[in-house]
Amino acid sequence: MIKQPIMILIDVDGTLVDSVPDLAWCVDEMMKQLGMPVHGEAKVREWVGNGVERLTRRALIGKLDGEPDEDLFNKAYPIFLALYADNTSKRSKLYPGVAEGVAYLKQAGYKLGCVTNKAAQFTEPLLKDLGVSDYFEIIISGDTLAKKKPDPLPLLHAAEFFGVEPARALMLGDSVSDVKAARAAGFQIICMSYGYNHGVDIREANPDIVIDSMAELRDILPVVKH
Repeated sequence: MIKQPIMILIDVDGTLVDSVPDLAWCVDEMMKQLGMPVHGEAKVREWVGNGVERLTRRALIGKLDGEPDEDLFNKAYPIFLALYADNTSKRSKLYPGVAEGVAYLKQAGYKLGCVTNKAAQFTEPLLKDLGVSDYFEIIISGDTLAKKKPDPLPLLHAAEFFGVEPARALMLGDSVSDVKAARAAGFQIICMSYGYNHGVDIREANPDIVIDSMAELRDILPVVKH
């Protein structure tokens, strides 16, 4: 059961936005430029969720764990960043139910913020292009503060910004990183069943609730009484 919060922080990749089509296109384009074999969208879908630097490293070695040759990474990473700067939102889409869910939360009186590990140079245009940035009073990207999720710092920073106790706050995410950050910050956590968690069912991380669509939030979170 969820105790009604007054503030909700929402993750971006895998929660609000399916950004894999753009990320996968950029990964494969980078691999081509390096003269290496491409991976395809299904593979990339298992690697996303820890920022684009980590994604680039995984692409270079073709697996989730391990490190590529540092010279190769130093050559590849600028290529990826340039590609992704031009392809942040060309193929990415809001998940079904997101537009309705976020509109409901705003109208129901929740204080809304966005917390992501994606760098600000990609986060802000993506949210704008997909028409949701105006819902958020604060957007905390992966390079906004000294630490990012699963560290609790971004969540606690947002709670302080809104003047809300962590016990009255909720994180809406899709990965074990979101669950760890929420638990460490003293937030409640709802996870989406469809996101990016390296192929592992998010239920194994024991969030408070798992839902299939943000449209379900209407049934879980009542209108805020001020």
